[in-house]
Amino acid sequence: MHIERIDTFPLFYRLPKPYGDANGIKKYRVCYLIRITSSEGIEGWGECADWLPTLHLGFQERIIPYLLGKSVYERKKIVTTVHKWHSRAAAAVDMALTELAAKRAGLTVCELWGGAYRESVPVYASFQSYSEDPEWPKQSLLAVEEAAKDGFTRMKLKIGGKSISDDQKHINKVQGLLEQKVELALDANQSYDLPAAMEWNALLNAWPNIMWLEEPLEVKHVAEYALLRSRMCVPLAGGENVKASVDYIPILTEHAFDFLTPDPMHMESLDDYRHSLQLARDFGLRATPHDYDGVLARLYSLFAQACLPPWSKMESNSIEPVEWDVMDNPFTSLIPVSPCQGEVRIPQGAGIGVEIDLDMLQHYRWDGNSY
Repeated sequence: MHIERIDTFPLFYRLPKPYGDANGIKKYRVCYLIRITSSEGIEGWGECADWLPTLHLGFQERIIPYLLGKSVYERKKIVTTVHKWHSRAAAAVDMALTELAAKRAGLTVCELWGGAYRESVPVYASFQSYSEDPEWPKQSLLAVEEAAKDGFTRMKLKIGGKSISDDQKHINKVQGLLEQKVELALDANQSYDLPAAMEWNALLNAWPNIMWLEEPLEVKHVAEYALLRSRMCVPLAGGENVKASVDYIPILTEHAFDFLTPDPMHMESLDDYRHSLQLARDFGLRATPHDYDGVLARLYSLFAQACLPPWSKMESNSIEPVEWDVMDNPFTSLIPVSPCQGEVRIPQGAGIGVEIDLDMLQHYRWDGNSY
């Protein structure tokens, strides 16, 4: 079975009300999907994210000509080659070839990977807390309240984009709204140094519902993280931009984090992504996937979490939650998978088990203009 056709779907959505985190305000959301069709007419879908003009040109001029005629079963070799040209594009090719192999065998992705431990996986509502509106804290509270009404029992909010005082006032109001009945993670997007991060310790110590503090420092400062972990009263998480599982080794050996946060669209391959999850287990850590930028990538994270052994022998079904984007993002609806009471049931059909909304692909197709 060889690759006969590749279709690309660059998608673009301009946000009517921009939002963001400590890295800045987002004015649009983008998505890049590919569909690989085999010589037997079987289709596999993949996703990546980057600057659309670069991705699209790379696929049209180099990646697609390379892929045509290749055996579907040479996935590792193909993905390694594409990764040398464009690391983000390799993620899409890997997903598509994985689904093709699963469909050809009549298996789900989880079955292709050796079988699932569980039929559902928890998720947490992930917010981009800031906006250009001076009343952003009120808007944030309304969004948090809505997510709570939708049944989310875990949430992640952003800090680090405003002063520590303003952020602490915001999170205090969130805690008051939720009455500390919802588990919270706080993500600083590498905004602080060690003394600034420690300014959160007293508040965090007073809140029993904190899941973790995510990337308060630059991730490259492993020794500082190890020191911070010895002083901080809550777990530390990070690593969403690590590109290869081997790059987690310094973090793991220095005991810098309690949670790893790998992203399947940022790593060398799905195999390497799953290896990073297993590395966390091997070092006695937990892993909670970062999946803010992709709906299909998030589905693969759910598959991987379903196949990951539990982190606790005392709780046979214990598994860490996956990030779920609850902001204004129409691409979330590209596949018919959604949480119910903070959990997502794993699709059971062959391949990814769901169909992509083709009408949405046409509606949000990028017109090629600069953005």
